[in-house]
Amino acid sequence: MELQTHALRTHAHAPDAASDLTEGARPAARHGDVHDAVSFEPIAIARIVVAGIVAAVLWFEPARPWPLVLGSAALLFSGWPILREAVENILERRMTMELSMSIAIVAAAAISEFFTAIVIAFFVLLAEELEHLTVQRGRTAIRDLVDFIPQEARVRRGREIVTVPVAEIRPNERVLISPGEKISVDGIVIDGHSSVDQSRITGESMPAEKGLGATVYAGSINQIGSLEIQVERVGRDTSFGRIIEAVERAEQSRAPVQRIADRLAGYLVYFSFAAAVITYLITRDIRDTISVIIVAGACGVAAGTPLAILGGIGRSANLGSIIKGGIHLETLAAIDTIVLDKTGTLTLGEPAVEAVRAAPGFTEAEVLRLAAGLEMRSEHPLALAVLAETRRRGITVPEPETFSYTIGHGISARMEGRDLLLGNRKMMAKAKIAVPQASGEVGGSEIMLAVDGSFAGEIRVADPVRPEARQAMDDLAGLGIRTVLLSGDIQAVADKVARSLDIAEAQGDMLPDDKFRRIRALMAEGRHVAMVGDGVNDAPALSSANLGIAMGGGTDVAKESADIVLIGNDLSKLVETIRIARRTRRIIMQNFGGTIAVDTVGIVLAAVGMLNPLIAALIHVGSELAFLLNSARLLPSADRFGKPSGNA
Repeated sequence: MELQTHALRTHAHAPDAASDLTEGARPAARHGDVHDAVSFEPIAIARIVVAGIVAAVLWFEPARPWPLVLGSAALLFSGWPILREAVENILERRMTMELSMSIAIVAAAAISEFFTAIVIAFFVLLAEELEHLTVQRGRTAIRDLVDFIPQEARVRRGREIVTVPVAEIRPNERVLISPGEKISVDGIVIDGHSSVDQSRITGESMPAEKGLGATVYAGSINQIGSLEIQVERVGRDTSFGRIIEAVERAEQSRAPVQRIADRLAGYLVYFSFAAAVITYLITRDIRDTISVIIVAGACGVAAGTPLAILGGIGRSANLGSIIKGGIHLETLAAIDTIVLDKTGTLTLGEPAVEAVRAAPGFTEAEVLRLAAGLEMRSEHPLALAVLAETRRRGITVPEPETFSYTIGHGISARMEGRDLLLGNRKMMAKAKIAVPQASGEVGGSEIMLAVDGSFAGEIRVADPVRPEARQAMDDLAGLGIRTVLLSGDIQAVADKVARSLDIAEAQGDMLPDDKFRRIRALMAEGRHVAMVGDGVNDAPALSSANLGIAMGGGTDVAKESADIVLIGNDLSKLVETIRIARRTRRIIMQNFGGTIAVDTVGIVLAAVGMLNPLIAALIHVGSELAFLLNSARLLPSADRFGKPSGNA
């Protein structure tokens, strides 16, 4: 209940050590006690029980000397943590609800209302423990996340396979994963084939197929086959480690709305004291005056606000959206314009075969087979796209007998007893081979194939749009968010992508400085702008916007410049994160409005004599718990946040 929300503070931790992944920050609990589990402290139980028993005795046996003896002893024992903190707050010149409640307890005891004083202490202690349990639910999620990562892994070292602590594994080492085993590192599959449940990282509901060259994440669960992984990242450097850090940072960060909540809480305490003084001057009724002090409570908004932010960031991390602080969650809730890069953001960033057109006498499979045979030794992105398509279709690729490459034109070769040409229209024109007219499509590259001097077919390669992009753009529009595409490609390509995704505005031929200036111009118009990008060239724009959002598969520079990172590269997760941010803001505003309404009505009723101290205490504690539970609705559910499920 203390206005600075001790229950949500954390101790510092060292994020640069791999072993730190297993060392969750521990909370500083109420009244200086450290709570490490979701349970009551024995001393807290004893204080609550004593207060309850003594209150019952005083209710049924009001005759003296019971009130004086039992009341004084019970208040000293049960009320000691509240009174001690009140004294500390006086010495630190801080106005807190503990100070307010302590004054009410002492005042009630001074007029021999020991039953009321003990009941106030009883409800305050009970509310604090329930508040602690609610906050600890979020912390348990962090510990569950940490505990989910295996502590040891099997590593291939030389000719031996040894089991070592995860903290001792280094990049480029090889880790072996058996069926049903949890993956402990981020890395690349170098042997084996399996399906992997990586829902905790990317939010994907279905297992992902993993074969040679595929990326796997710590925190995933291997399901069917065995895998050998070349390690890229360990510990807090992994995607899973970053999710844990994001949730931990949520407890340490203070968004502007939290500072507002603290100020509001202080104002309400001052207001209750002023109302109590006025009540006493007018009524000369000490009971009504004490009721005024008791009924006013701002604990729900003071503690509920950081709890809501913790829940919002925790839910976002569960989706695969790493939010680097509470202030960014608050900013995201106010975003009304999203600027998007094209390559790697709206598109996959990797060329892929879009279409294969075969001339009469040839089939698509034959065109691909012959083209792949000529491209098999090339590392050009277009060649890799052709080879990937043949693998996808299960086509066997032949090897050329002779091979010659001309820069800027293409490949000439002899294969299977035939003369082949593979290249662009310039190469075909130079060889006097008639080809179909250009289709007029923009945004792709054409690869022409000729066999024995005749046109055999063409392959069109393009950077495909992400499959979830159209739905994501529609959802953003449904949220009232304007979308803007800024691309380094030519205007025709930008327009084509914008039309296919129904993006409101598109500008091509944009250099990094151009993107920077355009974002600044949008902000100058009073718009709240988020920039989504993935490349080094997006870093200035990511830093200049109100909020920078980087794709998790993008460059390290982009991810460092951004305030939010989408680990799974899934734009639909951005939409869900915005919804979470807005829901967080709504809940905080509900707590603000509810606190002001309850305090105002309660103070008025207490001032006119309609509330006795006992009822005032019930209203205070009840409203506080209601607002805390309202915030707790945002906390991730245990079955999704770190708990194994399904085939785990």
